[in-house]
Amino acid sequence: MQKEKSTTLLTEGSIWRKMVAFAIPIFLGNLFQQLYNTADSLIVGNYIGSDALAAVSSSGNLIFLMVGFFSGIAMGAGVVIARYYGARNKEDVSRAVHTLAAFGLAAGVILTIVGVVVTPQILRWMGTPKSVFPNSVLYFRIYFAGSLGFVMYNVFVGILQSVGDSRHPLIYLIISSVTNVVLDLLFIAVLGMGVGAAAAATTISQFASAFLCLARLMRTEEEYRIEIRKIRFDGRMMRQIISNGLPAGVQNSIIALANVVVQSNINVFGAAAMAGCGAYSKIEGFGFLPITCFALSLTTFISQNLGAKEYQRAKKGAKFGIFCSIITAEIVGICIYIFIPKLIGAFDSNPEVIHYGTIQARTVTLFYFLLAFSHCLAGIFRGAGKSIVPMVVMLLCWCVVRITYITAAVKIVPVIRTVFWAYPLTWSLSSIIFLIYFLKADWIHGFEKQEEA
Repeated sequence: MQKEKSTTLLTEGSIWRKMVAFAIPIFLGNLFQQLYNTADSLIVGNYIGSDALAAVSSSGNLIFLMVGFFSGIAMGAGVVIARYYGARNKEDVSRAVHTLAAFGLAAGVILTIVGVVVTPQILRWMGTPKSVFPNSVLYFRIYFAGSLGFVMYNVFVGILQSVGDSRHPLIYLIISSVTNVVLDLLFIAVLGMGVGAAAAATTISQFASAFLCLARLMRTEEEYRIEIRKIRFDGRMMRQIISNGLPAGVQNSIIALANVVVQSNINVFGAAAMAGCGAYSKIEGFGFLPITCFALSLTTFISQNLGAKEYQRAKKGAKFGIFCSIITAEIVGICIYIFIPKLIGAFDSNPEVIHYGTIQARTVTLFYFLLAFSHCLAGIFRGAGKSIVPMVVMLLCWCVVRITYITAAVKIVPVIRTVFWAYPLTWSLSSIIFLIYFLKADWIHGFEKQEEA
């Protein structure tokens, strides 16, 4: 038991080795997740056509709008679990784990009902073209019918990562990714099924990875073990989870809503623009991998070390994580900038589709370092229990400013590149605000005073 714990505890040993060892499996796991998300678009684009590709590839913003709220609360729960785990508080770790599992079950059922019912209306609000609308409704409804698998997978991975275990989620994601690609090829390339089959393949693979994670959590002898009979809501623990997770949930939903507005402006330019920008969004997902893996690593690292009262270690880890994320994100951004026409062409050889995807990529990719900085600072503040800070900053910059800019700028310069500039401009603004807060606010000392109180 002690051997397993010593390999996952982030409060001791070399900072850079611990963080990199924890971040690499998260990176690889997100890579495989992105691969199986991309597989839907690649196979659909090559075997069904551009309209079907537009229906699938434009799904990201709407899906994140629906699931982002619950994922944010689960993220907040991970902070609570990591803090108790770092403090070696076994009883509260167990309570938090079982409360989070109960929340995930309830959230999955609610999301299934809401997603299936409201999908057509949201697609209408987004101005989805008539040629794409039927396939979009079918894809989203099948996807949301499997919401329980998606939510529970995120809950279980959140538990494992909060205690420093990023290796097992990687293994399960590899299995899930292979399952998804095989089913995509079987359903679409071999059996000639339509867009709904791509959503069905994704849903099946998500349930598979959720069950694998659950099996792992039920087998472990550590304090974060899940026992079915103990799954229930604990009032005190749920209040902590909501306190830490609600700001992140609201933040996710608001940002997704702003991106839905962006997508609506892209939809105005037609199915080719939807397909091209949708294909770029799949490629962009690979650019975000180093950003998300270090942001998640920082949240867990900061949470565990503050729980263990290792304040100086938390500061050093924060600086190291920010530096690594910025450098790797910018390298990936430059590579995408150079090779984007060929990458878009892999999804759809239509020159118009390639044109739109290339314009978007060459407008935003060189600014990935700003996105990395903002996400890392948000992860640090969230790990320190200050999740209200990233919520307010991102609500202001990535929602209010972004929507205001698009609403005004597109009327003045009605070209699609105007829409794309909304991203680097708002990333710049959030980075400046986060930097000021990071340098001026003694967030570690504030946490120490809070713990003493």
